[in-house]
Amino acid sequence: MQRLRTVLVGAGMLLCATAARAESDLRPSGKLLLTEGVSDIEGAAGGGISTWAVITGYETRDGIGANVHATGIQLKDYQFRSWGAAVGFYDRLELSYAHQAFDTQGTGLKLGLGRNFTFGQDVYGAKVKLLGDAVYTQDSWVPQVAVGAQVKRADQGAVIGLLGGKDDTGVDWYVAATKVYLDESLVLSGAVRATKANQTGLLGFGGPNNDDYHAEFEGSAALLLTKRFAVGAEYRTKPNNLGLKEDDWATVFAAFAINKTLSITAAYVDLGEIATFKHQNGAYLSLQAGF
Repeated sequence: MQRLRTVLVGAGMLLCATAARAESDLRPSGKLLLTEGVSDIEGAAGGGISTWAVITGYETRDGIGANVHATGIQLKDYQFRSWGAAVGFYDRLELSYAHQAFDTQGTGLKLGLGRNFTFGQDVYGAKVKLLGDAVYTQDSWVPQVAVGAQVKRADQGAVIGLLGGKDDTGVDWYVAATKVYLDESLVLSGAVRATKANQTGLLGFGGPNNDDYHAEFEGSAALLLTKRFAVGAEYRTKPNNLGLKEDDWATVFAAFAINKTLSITAAYVDLGEIATFKHQNGAYLSLQAGF
């Protein structure tokens, strides 16, 4: 836990420094607080575990925006860390990158992998807005809709093969829809993801149970209590490709925007069973800085 705190504190200092250098004439800052979402665990704009249709950054169609993030999740038997960056171009195109690390801590010994054995993964993402506007078309029921792809490369191919994973690289495809209801102070978002990923790709792609793409759902609902503070919940379904049981994920979160430069998200997460170890729940903390 101390290691996680050290990582997040150091990352927070870096994020603040990065944001301070982000003053630029590139970006008219036209979006409302929190309506850009936060950086999800795969680096895209969204919730903590789900991807939204919004484009990262507070830019309008006349500018460029960007964010950097650092995320830590402390579970009962494991620890997850993620850091990365995303750039939004003219509120139309988003490019993102995230590096994930899944630390088995002492559980690695029980799994025969060694203490603190870590599964890592790089995620390269692209998202394009197709139609609608999540915020500024309040007179229409049509949500903002986007499509995207995430190229994932895990770094423990030999172990993944022993676990039954077919590949250590894969591509997720998704379509997302997001709508902000200002009168109700409500944000609703849903996405359908075509994926072969095991534990989002950290344990590879495909397996003995299935090596085809599965359509999985991820969704968020958030209530904007003030213009700076939101609370909500998320749910994400998962495929079962390996012989190891893989449960769906759920979170209850609170997000606070200090300003349009810095935001903090905290959550309780329930990730179910991971690699035969049940009841993997715990605390989530994410820092994001940008413009």
